[in-house]
Amino acid sequence: MSKFDIIQSKIFSNKESLEFNQKLAFWNFKNKKIVFTNGCFDVLHVGHIKYLAKAADLGSILIVGVNTDNSVKRLKGESRPINNQDARSTVLAALSFVDAIVFFEEDTPYNLIKLVQPDILVKGSDYKPEDIVGYDIVKNKGGDIITIDFVEGYSSSNIISKM
Repeated sequence: MSKFDIIQSKIFSNKESLEFNQKLAFWNFKNKKIVFTNGCFDVLHVGHIKYLAKAADLGSILIVGVNTDNSVKRLKGESRPINNQDARSTVLAALSFVDAIVFFEEDTPYNLIKLVQPDILVKGSDYKPEDIVGYDIVKNKGGDIITIDFVEGYSSSNIISKM
């Protein structure tokens, strides 16, 4: 298996993917501490990398929910995404500390979080924990909701406006 094949094996088209559900069952069987976060990750930058690395440090498995292209368009406008979902997911999956990328078509990852049942739910510190989508799911199972500070000066929108 080539390195690119290994990267591609971390990407799942949706939460109904048999391969994703098998991996999830295996991780749960092995009592792995699952961390979940999500986003568009349109133009990957150092802020994203630091955020994802900190999220990964919180557990043993990092699952990243990624908005599909249609979902990004609804949330960010017709000019987005800059990079399509295949490009965005491939770059994210190349990060050694990311264990799985799962696309979601909805505007929020609520149904994906319900399926994953993460031990830890992570978002940026611009959110109050109780306002984070999936808070109720994770709290009900006794998990933690953690916010991570952004790296000052880095955002996809700022980078796009500079271009």
